[in-house]
Amino acid sequence: MSTERKVAVVTGASQGIGAGLVRGFLDKGYRVVANSRSIKPDAATDVLAVPGDIADPAVAERVIAEAVAKFGRVNTLVNNAGMFIAKPFTEYTPEDFATKISLNLAGFFYVSQSAIRQMLAQGGGHVVNMTTTLVGQPVKGVPSALASLTKGGLDAVTRSLAIEYADKGIRVNAVAPGVIATPMHKPETHAFLAGLHPVGRMGTVQEVVDAVLYLEAATFVTGETLHVDGGAHAGHW
Repeated sequence: MSTERKVAVVTGASQGIGAGLVRGFLDKGYRVVANSRSIKPDAATDVLAVPGDIADPAVAERVIAEAVAKFGRVNTLVNNAGMFIAKPFTEYTPEDFATKISLNLAGFFYVSQSAIRQMLAQGGGHVVNMTTTLVGQPVKGVPSALASLTKGGLDAVTRSLAIEYADKGIRVNAVAPGVIATPMHKPETHAFLAGLHPVGRMGTVQEVVDAVLYLEAATFVTGETLHVDGGAHAGHW
C-alpha cells in the first residue's frame, strides 16, 4: 500500500456538492474516502465508499479508520454533510431541531475529532467546513434560524480550531456558499433563487469545488471563511 498520494475524506458525498468534491479531488490526484447514508460502492480503486450516518460517533470513527487502513493517511477532511430547513422560527418542530443539530453539528464534531487525531499523528492536515452565507447575511423571506444556529456554530469553530492547531500544522477553513444550482432546487424556483445574489444568478457546484480546492492549495490561509455567494455577504442590495 502506497501512502505517497494525498487522501481526502468527503462527507455528504453521494450527490450535489459532495459528488462534485469527490470528482475534484480525484482530478487533483487524491485518493478519496466518500461518506453518506446512501453512498454506493465505487469501482474506482482511488475511491473508498463508507456508508452510514456521519452523526453517529461509530460511523464517524469508522470513516477515518477505514481511510487510514485503506490509504494510510488523512490529509483533508471536508465536512460537507448538512441540511437546510426553511421555516418561520415558531414553526420548527422538536424533530426539526433534533435533525438539524444531529447532522449539522454532530456530523461535524465526531468525524472532525477523529480526523484531527489522525492529523496530529501525521504532523499536519486540513479541515474544511461547509457553512452558508446566511450565517452572516440573513435574507428577509428566507427564514434560516436553524441554519444560523448550526452552521453559525461551524463558522465560529472554524476560527477556534484554526488557532488551536495552527502550530501543529493543521489548517481549518470554511466555505460559505449562496444558493447553488443542484437538482434539489426545482426549475420553477430558479428565478427567485437567482435574485438572492447581487450578481443575479445561482452558483454552480464547480464554483464551490474550486473554492475548496483553492483553500486546499493555499497553505498560508487558515481560519478563513470563503464566501461563494455572488456577493450576497457584502450587504443589502
